Amino acid sequence: CQRALLANRREDIGMLAAITLLLVYQLVGEIVVVALGLPVPGPVIGMALLFVTLVARGKVTEDLRDTASSLLRHLSLLFVPAGVGVMAHLGRLQHEWLPIAVSLVVSTLVTIAVTAFVMRALLARRARGDRP
Repeated sequence: CQRALLANRREDIGMLAAITLLLVYQLVGEIVVVALGLPVPGPVIGMALLFVTLVARGKVTEDLRDTASSLLRHLSLLFVPAGVGVMAHLGRLQHEWLPIAVSLVVSTLVTIAVTAFVMRALLARRARGDRP
């Protein structure tokens, strides 16, 4: 029983360390954005810095991998505030539905086109024997 408690405690500490690491990188990203006046969200900069760090280290710790997987499994919960916002501003959406619909369709088409272009370029590169 005591070994199980110690194992759970180690898992909890590993998860806390991983979440702390993620939040530190988010904070660093926010600081970089404010300091340099970049028009990019701080968490995006933090995520890029974390990616560079992980590539430089050549591995992801098991605690970070497990914590990230756990967060991703519950990612749908992060959409609840957005759904509440849509319901709270339903009247505004009724008046501005056309520009919203046009922007959604255009951005979706642009995303599909860019994805197709990148995919075609990567497949051509692979056919030539180049490594991406």
